[in-house]
Formats: sequence, structure tokens, C-alpha cells
Amino acid sequence: MAATTSMMMTSSSKMFPKTLTPNLGFLSSSSSNSLKPLLTRNSTSTTVVPSSIVGSTRMMVAVPAIKPTISLDFDTDVFKKEKTTLAGHDEYIVRGGRDLFHLLPEAFKGIKQIGVIGWGSQGPAQAQNLRDSLAEAKSDVVVKIGLRKGSRSFNEARAVGFTEETGTLGDIYETISGSDLVLLLISDAAQADNYEKIFSHMKPNSILGLSHGFLLGHLQSLGLDFPKNISVIAVCPKGMGPSVRRLYVQGKEINGAGINASFAVHQDVDGRATEVSLGWSVALGSPFTFVTTLEQEYKSDIFGERGILLGAVHGIVESLFRRYTENEMHEELAYKNTVECVTGIISRTISTEGMLAVYNSLSEEGKKEFQAAYSASYYPCMDILYECYEDVASGSEIRSVVLAGRRFYDKEGLPAFPMGKIDQTRMWIVGERVRSTRPAGDLGPLNPFTAGVFVALMMAQIEVLRKKGHSYSEIINESVIESVDSLNPFMHARGVSFMVDNCSTTARLGSRKWAPRFDYILTQQALVAVDNKAPINQDLISNFLSDPIHGAIQVCAQLRPTVDISVPADADFVRPELRQSSN
Repeated sequence: MAATTSMMMTSSSKMFPKTLTPNLGFLSSSSSNSLKPLLTRNSTSTTVVPSSIVGSTRMMVAVPAIKPTISLDFDTDVFKKEKTTLAGHDEYIVRGGRDLFHLLPEAFKGIKQIGVIGWGSQGPAQAQNLRDSLAEAKSDVVVKIGLRKGSRSFNEARAVGFTEETGTLGDIYETISGSDLVLLLISDAAQADNYEKIFSHMKPNSILGLSHGFLLGHLQSLGLDFPKNISVIAVCPKGMGPSVRRLYVQGKEINGAGINASFAVHQDVDGRATEVSLGWSVALGSPFTFVTTLEQEYKSDIFGERGILLGAVHGIVESLFRRYTENEMHEELAYKNTVECVTGIISRTISTEGMLAVYNSLSEEGKKEFQAAYSASYYPCMDILYECYEDVASGSEIRSVVLAGRRFYDKEGLPAFPMGKIDQTRMWIVGERVRSTRPAGDLGPLNPFTAGVFVALMMAQIEVLRKKGHSYSEIINESVIESVDSLNPFMHARGVSFMVDNCSTTARLGSRKWAPRFDYILTQQALVAVDNKAPINQDLISNFLSDPIHGAIQVCAQLRPTVDISVPADADFVRPELRQSSN
């Protein structure tokens, strides 16, 4: 999610027993031709039909968009770059760790103040992590919080040590004007509404840091780009802010604990952008930083929220809960076989052993149920996912988020229309009862049919991203790891409806918009096909069993530290506008 979790949460010793290593000699139809480099389309596929498919500027604020040169490689003189091979494709990473903090002064050379703008999900975590890491490195770089005048967030910032008296807390625009590195961590909609004023306050040759590429997508939809007198970088933790902080604190005892991140350099005006990006990621506690582009990041992230990270999960559990209860399964058992099954045992198994382990753990009869569900669900899921990706890539979803944000406030004589809650329908009330009596550590039953639908969804999303040219690092983070290691544990603890009600505006809107589409198409197509005893597509099953994604995930699993994510009872995961006024 724009705050989305990492390739990190489980012990590599638990990962992928040797007996589960896939036979990569027989590739799926989606992979029978080697993938070309990032952003080069490979149109040869039997599963996805290839896509066929100016605003005014203000001085020193925005200029006509020019697509930057894109590369998946990078050079660093400060940190050690490593090559990793995923499904036959070379990628480059930087491992993190507290033992690298002494390199931060060199990485942040020329930076005297880092302005952290906003106090939502990522703001508190990133500000505290940066401050603590720089202090450990004995750096004199100041980390200063910038908030809207009158915001009640001032009290929260003061409570963790940022104060006006020490020059570490102040007004948004004063902070921006005085910072050499500006981390813009306000909401996507707020960025879209305020970017011109933000740009106008930035110093020439300063660096704009983003943790989500949404603003680039918004500018592109207007035919604009960033001002050419600043550098633009991104470090995007693959998890929610509270987890970014919690795992960093755990890392004080276990070196390497943290949330993985991607980084991107969109503009580099003076040659510092890569080192600053990597320093930022290391200072956040990221155990593994991989390279992407700002454009690819926002596409995969916004698409992922609407797919397996939230929207599609919401849709499939609604569809399956209704199916199971209509077939006379008791409603609490139906909840356990849908929501609890997905967010519990399926996610834990994928996290620790991979997708193949879900299938291999089933009985022979269970495998037949899995195959029937997978075969019937794969193409309907692909149908919606492919459409969703192109809506994101075309800017339609970004415009929808911007307009939604503006509806939250009175304007043009119309009242405010913020999104309401969705947690009072039958399914979610049942879920409250189930969780209230659930034994500690109960991960729910492994339902073969539910597993087949969920894994088909995951594989379809992987395929869309693969055919759209995304790197394996990004695909695995956005479609597998963030799902099973970050969001699903929260949904297991609190329910899917809680997540839909309390995540970012961008994710909440996407879930509510796309979840009904997945519900509808599964009900109307996949479940009908199963009931009509449609033949199982054995090519799809063979492709799943031999897909190179399994081997790529296995490689990534070896890069994880040994600290698991935890969701304690007091875990803070309430969207900022509910907890307090937005910044």
C-alpha cells in the first residue's frame, strides 16, 4: 500500500524445503519466452492479450513531462551493490543493517536538514528511524517535522521528541524552505492539491523524496513533470508505517530486522541522488533495497492495492462466504473457511514455504478441489486485474483518488462526503464473534477450494505485472510478500473490513471500487463453471506447478532476516484522519 511490508518477516531456515523447489525445466505459457528487460514488452503469451494501447505550466513549478531514461542498474560508491538472479534475470540490491549506519554521513553529504512532511502512517516511523540512525552514526544532520499550522499532530510529534525549541518541529512550508532533503509523506490527494506550493518553496538543488509514486502519476495525467532544478527520488517501504518503526526497534537487538524497500531515482541534478536514496533506505532499517522506477512503483502499488493486497481479497471472501453459507455451511464455519483461511493458514504457508506448499499439503481429493477452483478462477481474475492495471497506467484511478479526496470537504455548496464504514454487514459481525473466541495462534482451516481461488488470483496478478515489464523484485514484493507478510496478518488480527475502513484513502477507495468487480465475476463465471463441472484446464495447472516465480520467491526468501512481523493488541493502525485531524 502506499505504505505497504517486506521480504523479511520469516526465518530463512523455515523457507522452502528442498523438496519444494520447482522443476524449472518446463516453463509456463506465460514464461516460455524469456522476459525482456524492464519496460520492454513481451507480447508472446497465451494468457494475456497484449495492450494496444497538456496541461499548462507555471514558471519554476512544473514543466512538460519528459519520460526519463530508465535503468534497473545503479552505481554506488558508498554502499556495496550485490547482484541477484531471479528467474534467470539479473537484478541489483543493497543489503541493509545497523552495521552500515557509519556510512550515512557520507551518503548524506551536503545535506544539513531533512524535512519530514506529514504525520500520517509513514511520517512518524520514518522521522524517528532517520533521527535514531543518524544519531547512532554521530551525524549532525537535523531531522525536522513539518506540519500544517494548527494540526493536533504537533502533540504526537512532541511526545516522541520533536520540538520547536530544538528546531526539529515546525510549519510545513518553513520546513520545506529550510531543508536539503524533503520527504513528502502527506496523503496522495493532499500532494495532488498542494504540489505547486510545495515545489515553489523548495531550494534549488534540493532533493524531493517520495515514498510512493502517486504524485508522478498525477503530474503525468496533466502532462507535467517535476521542476528541473531539484532532484526527485523515492524510497518505498514495503509495509505500513507502524511496522516500519516496530521492526526497526526490534533491529536494535537483531541486526537486519526491518521492512524491505524499493528505491528510484527520477531526476538527479547533481549526482547525489542514488547515494541519498540508499542512505535513506538503510537509515530506515531496510534489510534489502532493490531498484525500480517511480513510474513502475506507482503502477504496481496502486494496482496491487486494488488486487491481491486488499480489493480482490475483499471481493473473493465475500463471494465465497456467500457461496458456502448458501450451501448450508454454518456462518461461523464459513467465515473460518474464507477470511480466516486466506489471512491465516494460506498466508503463513506461502510466507514460510511458498505457493507450491499450499497445494502439496492437500490430500489427493483436496488437490482436485484446488485444481477446479484454480482453473475456473484464473481467467476471470485476470480479466479484472488486466483492466485494473490499465486504468492505473492511464491515470484513471489516480484521477479518481484525487476527486475522492476533494469530496471529503465542503465545496461548491455541496456537503462533505467522506467514505463511510463497511463493517456492519453479516459477514463482518460473524467475524467479530469468530475472533473473540479464537484460540491464540489459530490460523484457521486450509480449505482447498478457497486456496485454489486465492492462489489463482495471486498468480494472475503476477502474470499481469510480468507482462507489463515489472522486475521480479517488484512483482514478488507487491504481489506476494506484502500480501502474506504485511497486510494479511493485520486482517487476520482485525478483519478485512477493518483494513478497508482504516487504510489510506487511495487503498480504501480502490478496495471499495474493485472488490465488487471480483465478487461479481467470480460469482457469475468461476463458480458457475465449477457448478457446471467444466473440465479442469490442465495446462493452467501444469503452468502453475512449473512457473519460475516459485524459484524467484525462493531466492528472495534467502534475503530475509529472522524477525517475523507481529500484530500486537495495541498495534496502531488507524488512518490519521480518524485518529486526529489530517496534516
